[in-house]
Amino acid sequence: MKGRIISNAAIILAAGRGERIGSPENGPKQYRPLGGHAVIFHTLKHFLDSGLFSTIILVIHRDDEMLCQKAIGDLADHVTIVHGGNTRQISTLCGLRALNSLSVANKPQYVFIHDGARPFVSGLLLERIDNALSQDFGILPAVAVSDTLKRADDNGIVVETVPRDHLFGAQTPQAFPFSKILELHEKAANLGLTGFTDDCALAEWAGFGIKLVAGSSENMKITWPADLAIAELRMKKETMTNQEKQTPASFQFPDVRTGNGYDVHPFEPGDGVTLCGVKIAYEKKLSGHSDADVALHALTDALLATRGAGDIGTHFPPSDPKWKGVSSDIFVRHAVSIIKESKGRIANVDITLIAEGPKVGPHRKEMTEKLMDMLGISADRISVKATTNEKLGFVGRKEGIAAIATATVIYPGSVPE
Repeated sequence: MKGRIISNAAIILAAGRGERIGSPENGPKQYRPLGGHAVIFHTLKHFLDSGLFSTIILVIHRDDEMLCQKAIGDLADHVTIVHGGNTRQISTLCGLRALNSLSVANKPQYVFIHDGARPFVSGLLLERIDNALSQDFGILPAVAVSDTLKRADDNGIVVETVPRDHLFGAQTPQAFPFSKILELHEKAANLGLTGFTDDCALAEWAGFGIKLVAGSSENMKITWPADLAIAELRMKKETMTNQEKQTPASFQFPDVRTGNGYDVHPFEPGDGVTLCGVKIAYEKKLSGHSDADVALHALTDALLATRGAGDIGTHFPPSDPKWKGVSSDIFVRHAVSIIKESKGRIANVDITLIAEGPKVGPHRKEMTEKLMDMLGISADRISVKATTNEKLGFVGRKEGIAAIATATVIYPGSVPE
């Protein structure tokens, strides 16, 4: 298939309720934490990083909008989210119909259909499937069965050993010519046949051929509680550096970094100040090139410091008119993106405002909520507090406000000796 342009789309199925995983109060399995992100985040990231897809449809349960947004974060900008149905088959059809609603120019030639709970799908496997695409048959990644198989009766008594020759375990993504698999799904739905457990089974029922390609033992599906523990170990192994693999665990120190930031802005005539993204009515306002949010400026410097990435002025020069009057959450989100690019995880932020006024206490909850959104962390990892300067110095004279921020970020790897 090399040498010609192929239009591929992907449908990631994440509408299941994950009943076999247990503890429904913890949410469906695709939203459970794995390696610092949700399971579905890793799945989407592999598809996005492959560069093989012009469109990615994420099919979710209609009750999971908030869970999904929190789980995938900025990846939401690169996928189309649609609601699924009560079965895998119905959810797949929802995704196919979403693709069919695209303009003729944007409709794909081929579609890859993947279980959202398979977070270890590799770029190599996606390329292998891509290279095998054909209008004449579907593509199924599969692994040969290695265990001895037994058939038992209703009482659990073994009645025969099943020859494992020519037996394979089916995986996803399963790939098809888009127009053909849409036609077959619509046909099955019109006949009231909704019990197919994967798309190849539906294609087989309709007489459409399926060709095997080599799957991967790494491409596990998270189904049972034990699978999450196995996946966590596998994720940890994947993120280990070569040095960590060669160094005894007792001599490894986690790469936990702390950054500090300080900023100050003077008052000028006005009717309110913006602190931690919250506009507070006051007898004055803070002077600055942007919105003069002294707290977010200090926080930006603290976050950048954990990567040795300069300071806020390096990235957003005050001499640049582009930044005049802008909301300072832009600066914080930029610093967060730098941390994420290095696979860092923000563990804690602490902000101290030093001012004689306005009062911060009544606005602390809203400030924390704003910071949660910017940083992608929970409220218990955020501290916002204020103190006066006991009427000493420029703060004591009510000439301005100062802020001190501290950020703790955990990066993959360990501290070198």
